[in-house]
Amino acid sequence: MSESITAPRTGPHKVLLAFYALFTVAAGARALVQLTTQYDEAPVAYWLSLAAAVTYALGWYAIREASVGRTGFASVMLWIELAGVLTVGTLSLVEPDWFPDASVWSDYGIGYGFVPAVLPVAGLLWLRHQKRAPSPADV
Repeated sequence: MSESITAPRTGPHKVLLAFYALFTVAAGARALVQLTTQYDEAPVAYWLSLAAAVTYALGWYAIREASVGRTGFASVMLWIELAGVLTVGTLSLVEPDWFPDASVWSDYGIGYGFVPAVLPVAGLLWLRHQKRAPSPADV
C-alpha cells in the first residue's frame, strides 16, 4: 500500500510565508533590542512587540500547515492576530499615554506601512479560498 504525500501548494501562501518570516525577525529583533536597552521607557509597548513576534512565528507555522490542507489552527491564529492588531492599534490611539514609544501594532502598524493590519486579513482571505486537498480516504 502506497501512502500519498500532499505537497505544499504553490501560490499566494508563499508570499504570506515570506511576510510572516520577515515580520517574525523584524518584530523579534526590535523587541529584544528595546527590552534590553530601553526597558524603562515603554515596557508595555516593547512586550507587545515581542508578543507580535511570537504571533508572527505562529502565523508562519499556521499558514504553512494550511497550505497542505490543515486549516484549523490557521483560522484561529489569524483571527487572534487580527484581534491583537485591532486592540493594540485602537488602544494606542485612545490611550496614547500607555504607549510612550510605539509597538509593532501601534496605530495599526503605521510604522510598518500598515502591513501588520493587512497581513491577517490577507491570510484570512487566502484561507477562505483555500480548498482542502483530498486525503487518501476521500479518493
